[in-house]
Amino acid sequence: MNKLTRRKLITGGLVTAAGATSLGVATRLAEKYGLVPPDHGGIYGPGETLTYAVQRLLTRHSMAREFPRSAISARPFPNEIGPPSELFKRLQAAKFVDWRVTVDGMVDRPGAFSLDQLRSYPTHSQITEIACEEGWSYIAEWIGVRLSHVLNAVGVQPQARYVVYFSMEPYSWDSIDMADAMHPQTFLTYGMNDDDLPVAHGGPLRLRVPRQLGYKNVKFITHLTLTDSMKRFGKGMGSAAPEFGYAWYAGV
Repeated sequence: MNKLTRRKLITGGLVTAAGATSLGVATRLAEKYGLVPPDHGGIYGPGETLTYAVQRLLTRHSMAREFPRSAISARPFPNEIGPPSELFKRLQAAKFVDWRVTVDGMVDRPGAFSLDQLRSYPTHSQITEIACEEGWSYIAEWIGVRLSHVLNAVGVQPQARYVVYFSMEPYSWDSIDMADAMHPQTFLTYGMNDDDLPVAHGGPLRLRVPRQLGYKNVKFITHLTLTDSMKRFGKGMGSAAPEFGYAWYAGV
């Protein structure tokens, strides 16, 4: 008989606990293995915990589906963005040469990166689908640098558990765990469909997380910070989304 892996044992225990006993037991088991999401409190907390723990165990290294160029949507849907600030208008007028994304927190070498610096790193592209919880979706080519490359450049400290990312748009921020942050398909995206990333789609810089729903793909990225706890960010639930009833982990 094949030897059971630790992952299979944990996954089996989570599913059995949830189905045969209670979500509370599954939550305690997930907690034992450090698989509790920031939005684990409240009435939906046990369900969110079970979803995140099982998904993370089963799909930690899975890849989002990539499509041929022929599948690229003719008219990618640009969902609504707020009116640009005066600072954004000035940056845009100067072709974003002064745009910076800062990286700090639990890193050895905090820094600020210009778009030219990001473009100087190995460029990668993916043709993937972005899907919104509201029902719309489209397929596009996304061009950028792997987030893992930038994180390796600043030196992630071992106690870091999350990357928190902030937009120039007021109150727009989110976070991902290190599994998604270091995933090869997670990009700091500056291009789309063989051109610069349009402002309507988050240009000049957007975080692309193709294994999660659209709201995790925050536009106009200006700041990343690495942390071991989400307690000092917002209401401690991992992002603004759970504060409005959405899940922190939005895997697809």
